[in-house]
Amino acid sequence: MSTPRFRAVLDTMPPYKPGKAVVAPDGRSFKLSSNESPFGPLPSVREAIAEAATQIHRYPDPAAVALTEALAERFAVPYEHVALGPGSVTVAQQIFETVGEPGAEAIYAWRSFEAYPLLADLAGMTSVQVPLDDETHDLDAMAGAITDATRLIFVCNPNNPTGTVNRSAELVKFLDRVPDDVLVILDEAYREYVRDEDVPDGLTLYRDRPNVAVLRTFSKAYGLAGLRVGYLVGHEPVAAAVRKTTVPFAVNHIAQAAAIASVKAENELLERVEAVVKERTRVREALISQGWTIPPTEANFVWMRLGDRTPDFAEFCAGYGVAVRPFGTEGARVSIGDQEANDTFLAAAEAFGV
Repeated sequence: MSTPRFRAVLDTMPPYKPGKAVVAPDGRSFKLSSNESPFGPLPSVREAIAEAATQIHRYPDPAAVALTEALAERFAVPYEHVALGPGSVTVAQQIFETVGEPGAEAIYAWRSFEAYPLLADLAGMTSVQVPLDDETHDLDAMAGAITDATRLIFVCNPNNPTGTVNRSAELVKFLDRVPDDVLVILDEAYREYVRDEDVPDGLTLYRDRPNVAVLRTFSKAYGLAGLRVGYLVGHEPVAAAVRKTTVPFAVNHIAQAAAIASVKAENELLERVEAVVKERTRVREALISQGWTIPPTEANFVWMRLGDRTPDFAEFCAGYGVAVRPFGTEGARVSIGDQEANDTFLAAAEAFGV
């Protein structure tokens, strides 16, 4: 019996591998593989979710007007500059769809967010992967990789999975080299965790650059990973193009209500972010004291370049009930959890040995 004819590219695409949970023999389980917040929603956000749940028999606002207004006000940007989607990875997919066609090229660092090559392939684009330099985006090399076919460049800052950053002077110099007709996306999923004052806020860079847009999410610092809310801030032509690729009713009613409540409670939420940042410092310093080489990180995770030992390390940590995120034979990314989870991970890392 014959089967339907699918796109040939699907045969070359590995499925996305989300972080998984593991359970130790003693029943303990710590998921440090998905960069999730260790904190649940704030009381005010839970109340908003409960109230919104009474209306789930109705379709959500397809334009998410109230949430768009809240974000525009929060960041002092025009309403028309905001585009929403169910998670920043879906907004990224929409971005690829706005510029992607056969022969067009997308440039991004590698290793960086693992969804980029999948999304490029789906959009029919050619990926141009520029190797990291000392675990950081090599912006000079990325600028040098631009050709007449380049349509899109992603700069993940802080970078996932290494946590490293590009600072103001080098990023501005890079943007100055990018042609005006090439769209640059500053992927700032971890912006709220940045404490290096020389790391620019993409929202200050995009304002006088029509070809630059910023991608952010409510999944990490805001603790709404399960509800899926992401957004883009860019000039009106960019945001309008992204909105054209949005599936109707993409951001559900509960997600919209929770995101609005989270914006209102931002000061309280950012206190929790500060607690994660302090734990991040503690974990990194403890690993370094154990003898590990850990690059500076401005995200809510640390990166361990383990090479061929990566699979063994992940399996060893699983024995402690700690799930980490291995990347082949390159290294492992470890999210910052609560103190118990972090202490258990540190014990596993010490026992495994450098």
